Amino acid sequence: MFKRLVNVTPVSRVIYQNHQAYGGTAKNIKRIIALFQIGRFSLNVVKSYFRLVVQKEFFQHPSAIVDEGAMIGAGTKIWHFCHVMPEAVIGKNCILGQNVFVDNKVVVGDNVKIQNNVSLYNGVTIESEAFIGPSVVFTNVINPRSFIERKSEFKKTVIRKGATLGANATLVCGMEIGEFALVGAGSVITKDVLPFSLVYGNPAKQHGWVSRAGHALHFEGDAAVCPTTGERYVLTNNRVHTV
Repeated sequence: MFKRLVNVTPVSRVIYQNHQAYGGTAKNIKRIIALFQIGRFSLNVVKSYFRLVVQKEFFQHPSAIVDEGAMIGAGTKIWHFCHVMPEAVIGKNCILGQNVFVDNKVVVGDNVKIQNNVSLYNGVTIESEAFIGPSVVFTNVINPRSFIERKSEFKKTVIRKGATLGANATLVCGMEIGEFALVGAGSVITKDVLPFSLVYGNPAKQHGWVSRAGHALHFEGDAAVCPTTGERYVLTNNRVHTV
């Protein structure tokens, strides 16, 4: 694409190379170079463009709002109509689907997928590799009243590494979802969920165990094997562990 541009100057070559390095599209860079060459963009404007738009290590859709101060890891993608507050922390290679809200003091680990229409409120922590299904509901006050301020009473909700929350699941605040647990769609979580457990219903109850790959584990005595990966698991004192 670059070779087809006319009147390429050393400055515009640097613009192109930097834009490509930070994931710029061919359409955008061609327009920026053209405007610079005809004098519509000064060099300072171009530098400001790279500082504010291009030189981010994450992708932000033009309709998304990321407040100044938010910490977002490399490779993360923030899609349409999202809003990330200034004290939020989001790790690397995450995906925030359409209309996701991330409040102040929320912490999201690496490689997390958050599907459409999810609000993460102050007090929520999501560890790496967790999956949050569409329209999952988080809360942070156990007894809210519109006429009583309870910001000092926010309760913490923690989603541990690799856990999955199915679509439309609702979590009463103050709960912990254990590592690699699987919460069925539409479930209402009113108590902690054990690692590797399969829960669903209203209120959610445990119906079995799952592997890291999300497949049902069938224990013979205290041992089980994932049917797809061959990973081995042991059940001890009502807790599942990898071998």
